[in-house]
Amino acid sequence: MEVQIYKEGKSSGMANLPDELFAVAKLNRHLVHEVVRAYLQNQRKGTQSTLSRSEVSGGGKKPWKQKHTGRARAGSTRSPLWRHGGVIHAPKPRSYRTDLPGSKIRVALTHALSAQAKAGNIVVSELPALKDAKTKLVSAWLKKLSFPLKTLVVVDKMQENLAVAARNIPDFEWIEYKHLHPYHILNAKKIVLTPEAVKCL
Repeated sequence: MEVQIYKEGKSSGMANLPDELFAVAKLNRHLVHEVVRAYLQNQRKGTQSTLSRSEVSGGGKKPWKQKHTGRARAGSTRSPLWRHGGVIHAPKPRSYRTDLPGSKIRVALTHALSAQAKAGNIVVSELPALKDAKTKLVSAWLKKLSFPLKTLVVVDKMQENLAVAARNIPDFEWIEYKHLHPYHILNAKKIVLTPEAVKCL
C-alpha cells in the first residue's frame, strides 16, 4: 500500500507500507464492530445507582386501612407508584467490562488501518520541530499540511513537547504505537504515522 509522505511540511512522494497491515483484501466489519464496542464498554465506570423501594427512607407504616376508605389499597408511601417512592428495577453499580482475545484486537487493528488507508486517510510525516511546547506551532503544522483538527498522530515513544503543545487543540490526539486501538483509528479523520512508528508497527 502506497501513501503520501510529508517532509518539512511538504509532500515528498509516496511511502510503501506493508500490505499485511495496510492492505487487507477482505475487511471483516463485524469483527471491527465487536472490538470497538468492547472498547467503549470498557470505558464505562458503571457507578450509576438509584434507590429501590427497599432502600428509600420512610414508608414503614401502612398509609390507611385496607378497606372502606374509598381509596386504592396502599401498603407503603415508598411504593414506586408514589411521589418520593423507590425506582422500579433500579440501576445499580456493575461492571460493563468485556474481555476479548488479544489476537482479535490485533486483527481488527489491521482491518481498521486498511480501511483508512484505502480511503486515503493515512499519511507518513515527520513531527514538527518543537523547541518549545507551543500550541501555535502544532496548529501551524496542521494548517500547513491541510490536515483537519480531528487528526491522530501515532508516535514511537512519548513526546513531551507534543503532549503539552497539543492538549489545547480540540479533537487533536496523539498516541504511542503500542497503545493503538481500532477505535482510535476509526475515530480520526486523518492518521499521521511518523517514520519511526511505521517501523515499530
